Amino acid sequence: MALEKIKATFQSGIQNISVLVHGKALLVGAGILILLLSLIGWYWSQEPELFSVQANAEKVATDNGQKVVTGYTTTATLYSLADTLLNKPGGFLRNDIMPPGVLMDNMPNWEVGVLIQVRDMARALRKDFSRSQSQSREDPDLSVAEPQFNFDARSWILPSSEREYQRGINKLQSYMQRLSDPGDSAQFYARADNLTRWLGDVETRLGSLSQRLSASVGKPRLNTDLAGDAGAAPSTDSVVLVDVKTPWSQIDDVFYEARGTSWALIHLLRAVEVDFADVLDKKNATVSVRQIIRELEATQDTVWSPMILNGSGFGFLANHSLVMANYISRANAAIIDLRRLLEQG
Repeated sequence: MALEKIKATFQSGIQNISVLVHGKALLVGAGILILLLSLIGWYWSQEPELFSVQANAEKVATDNGQKVVTGYTTTATLYSLADTLLNKPGGFLRNDIMPPGVLMDNMPNWEVGVLIQVRDMARALRKDFSRSQSQSREDPDLSVAEPQFNFDARSWILPSSEREYQRGINKLQSYMQRLSDPGDSAQFYARADNLTRWLGDVETRLGSLSQRLSASVGKPRLNTDLAGDAGAAPSTDSVVLVDVKTPWSQIDDVFYEARGTSWALIHLLRAVEVDFADVLDKKNATVSVRQIIRELEATQDTVWSPMILNGSGFGFLANHSLVMANYISRANAAIIDLRRLLEQG
């Protein structure tokens, strides 16, 4: 009887040890998995470096047996921006449903900023840069490429965002092929009025971003929606004071969207400086474009803080959103001046 009790006690001890060992193994496995996902997420969160648009255009042209002509640098830059969204480390993360992508928000919001600029430039190519006048035919490749880039960024299947954007990229490649072929009808018209219309889109984008970044502090402002037009009227009554504040959970989202927007604009403006060189020289506006680029380059400085801080304007802690808003606002003001300069005869 005593022997049976000893045997039962021994077996119970073995079972307890086995459970303990399995529990520790599960904890160790979970810890390793979390660490691995964290490292992958950190790697995927690295923002792409700035690149030379002229060297990029030369490389794209060489790889495809083409030659660089007017408009090729801008189109090749747009092509590379869209391609970067799909082929950077981790690929396109905005529509991910599995970890670590689904747990990330900085890089997906950076992608939104780049994607918005890709969409705006694709629209400008379709409706302005590739057409000689308002009643001319739009380019068949660009008429397909533009709507492809406007596909829902969160669609992960049937069809996926990547598939639709890749189709747009392929059409851009086809347009570049035809653009460099002297016997084809594809054109790019580097005119001041075309450039001015695209800069108008950039102006409104940066103005909106500046407001959203400044709203990280949250202060009431006077409603100026109808200022300057005595006969203007809204669809519904509006209040005199508007309380504008970005929710704390979206502060870093807006910040990284602004970084993505600025990253894309730096390249597009560099490309515009190349393709519209004669127009800018005639208006003595090249230095204005370069100053805008310098302001936007400051937005790409390394963020040393592990998180986006949201201190008050003159408080103890920094406010990264206000710093970003400063650079964005300065670039936006310079774009307004550039548009006025280009509109002058």
